[in-house]
Amino acid sequence: MRTKILKRLSFVAGTVALLAGAGVHAEGDGVAGRVKFETCAGCHARPGYANAYPRYHVPKLAGQHTNYIIASIKSYADNERKHGAMDGNADSLTPQDVEDIAVYLAQFELVANDATITGDAEAGKEKAATCAACHGETGDNSDPNFPRLAGQYESYLVKALQDYKSGARSNPMMNGLASGLSEEDILDISAYYASQEKGLGTVER
Repeated sequence: MRTKILKRLSFVAGTVALLAGAGVHAEGDGVAGRVKFETCAGCHARPGYANAYPRYHVPKLAGQHTNYIIASIKSYADNERKHGAMDGNADSLTPQDVEDIAVYLAQFELVANDATITGDAEAGKEKAATCAACHGETGDNSDPNFPRLAGQYESYLVKALQDYKSGARSNPMMNGLASGLSEEDILDISAYYASQEKGLGTVER
């Protein structure tokens, strides 16, 4: 596992620079975004709410980076990512709506985490070494073009990594990194980020 990680580090470093240069910049209105977020609140403002099938927690968004939220919603609108509810919601939002929502979500501070963990977080810390280039050592990164992972639901992170591994979710860098991960690796890495003392939260209404 360590050998595979080291071989990919140079690839990650080069891709980081490319993605940062191609990143978006949010100039939204957080006050307007709070109102516009109502269309998202049914799923993303409910602590512990889970997708029915396959079953995994709907991601926490409070405290997430603006640029990443904008890029994520755009990927649903462009059919690069697929999810029944998200596809329809993304299509209904204007670019200004998306920026406003993203700025609103980014205004939340990181919160204390009391997540239930099933993987081996200690083993996951070592396995996540290659992820630090983009996501930061603990998943609380400062680069707005990459998502914060600290405190995110373990089951959501597992699903995301599985989708990158299978190709169901497309991102050249993540597809390459996930391809060498076993199911145990995926669970342990997800457990590590989900177990951080402070991290993303559920939007409070």
